[in-house]
Order: sequence, then structure tokens, then C-alpha cells
Amino acid sequence: MLVNRVGDFFLLLAIFLIYFTFDSLDYDVVFSLASFAVEYNINIFYFDFSIIDIICFFLLLGAMGKSAQLGLHTWLPDAMEGPTPVSALIHAATMVTAGVFLIIRCSFLFEYSEIILNLMTIVGSITALFASTTALCQNDIKKVIAYSTCSQLGYMFFACGLSSYEVSFFHLSNHAFFKALLFLGAGSIIHAIVDEQDMRKMGGLKNLLPFSYAITLIGSLALTGFPFLTGFYSKDVILEIAFAKYTTLSHFSFFLGTFSAFFTAFYSTRLICLVFLNNPNGHKKTILNAKESS
Repeated sequence: MLVNRVGDFFLLLAIFLIYFTFDSLDYDVVFSLASFAVEYNINIFYFDFSIIDIICFFLLLGAMGKSAQLGLHTWLPDAMEGPTPVSALIHAATMVTAGVFLIIRCSFLFEYSEIILNLMTIVGSITALFASTTALCQNDIKKVIAYSTCSQLGYMFFACGLSSYEVSFFHLSNHAFFKALLFLGAGSIIHAIVDEQDMRKMGGLKNLLPFSYAITLIGSLALTGFPFLTGFYSKDVILEIAFAKYTTLSHFSFFLGTFSAFFTAFYSTRLICLVFLNNPNGHKKTILNAKESS
């Protein structure tokens, strides 16, 4: 609640400033007048700042709160405690993507503020790396997938920072599907072994839960960017765009994004091995009673 309120507070400030500057909150009106507002400065502590820069800064902070970027990310893994179908619907497809969608929707404003686009690139690429390394060390199956969501949102952010809003939106749509699939797969596994979420107490479920194994494997391969699955088409394009921009920041985001992609493949493989392929590590009674959900 508290972390989200921080994001909401800055989002409200951005809305107030937009109304103060443009006398309207209508997208069409604001976007058509944005080019005139570029010259409009505001004085804070004897420094002149462009009003567009400040609006975009507050919008970015609001989006960081909604989309769990570094610093305001702590609520996302905690929100995973809820029921898994809720996680699949809300945390993969709708709620966390609101911040990215806001940035894509307000791209007309962001394009007038280069400094905020650079900041967005840095925040997104660091979040992608940070969240993917954190996912390596998690043992709760849902927290691995939660940090993975956080990492993928980082990719979307730095794609927006590189002005590739359409690619960011493409990845947002793709990610919603394969991440929801992963969450539902995780829910099926947890339900089958009597609400056990610790991956160290699983193992050997490949033959007991063949359908869950198949869908989790497909979801994981899509997440890692395996050729001809959804992640391959959107995630790789983000990295290619970062490499092709030929600026210091874009190459910075490219290298961090590439490392993140490597870690993503690593923790996805770790999840599959610990849950399905290893020797059984749970209670004998639990493993023997495991059966596929309806």
C-alpha cells in the first residue's frame, strides 16, 4: 500500500501540473499543445526547469510505482501471497503493466524531454538486471515468477526510454500471456502438492503432473526468448534496438539487458529442474498424492 501511494502521489502531481499548464486533461488537447509548452520554464530554488521535464519526471515516478521499478519494486513480490489465479490475471496482465502503458500513452510528452528518456533507460535496464539476479536466489516458486515480471517490466521501460514505444507495447502484450501461463502452471503445481511453494521441497513431478510440466516448460521457453515463441519476437527486438541506437546509454542498456536475458534463462532452467526433473525432495505422502488439477 505505502509503496503504491508514493507512486500515486507523484502521478497526482503530474496530473495537477498538466492541468495547470494546459487547462485540460484531455489527451488530444495536451498533445496538440505540448510543442508550445516546451519553452515554458518554471523556477525552483533559482534554477529554471522546463515544465515538460518536470511533468515527465513526475509521470515517470508514478509509472515506476505502478510498474515496480527499482526503488518502488518491493510491493510486487509481496503481492504474490494472494491466490494464484489472481496473480495470473492482475500481476501478469493488468496491474503491473499500467505504468508502462501510461508512458506509452504519454509518449507525445516524453518525446519533448530527452533527459527523462535517458533516466527511463537507466532505470529500466538496472531494474531488468537487478530483478533477474534476485530471481536466481529465490526458493518460493511464485516469487521467482514475480521477480521475473519485475525484470521484464525493466525491458519495457528501457525500450520506452529508447523511443521504441511500439516494441515495448508488443512485449507488454506477449509477456502478459506467457507470464499468466506460468502463474497458472505454478498454481496447478502448488495445488497438486498441498500448498507447498518451496521449490527445494519439490522434484520428480514430471511424470506425476505431465500437463503442468508441459505448460510450465512452454511458458519458461517463451520467457527466455526461445526461437519461434513469443518472447523471441519481442525481447530480442528490444535488445537489437538498444544495440542499433549507437549511443552510450543504449549500449549500456543493451549489455545489462543481455546479462538479464542470460540470468532469465538460468533461473527458468533452475525452476524446471528443481520442480520437475530432480529427485523428489518433498514428503513421501505429499509426492505420492500429487495429482493433476482439473
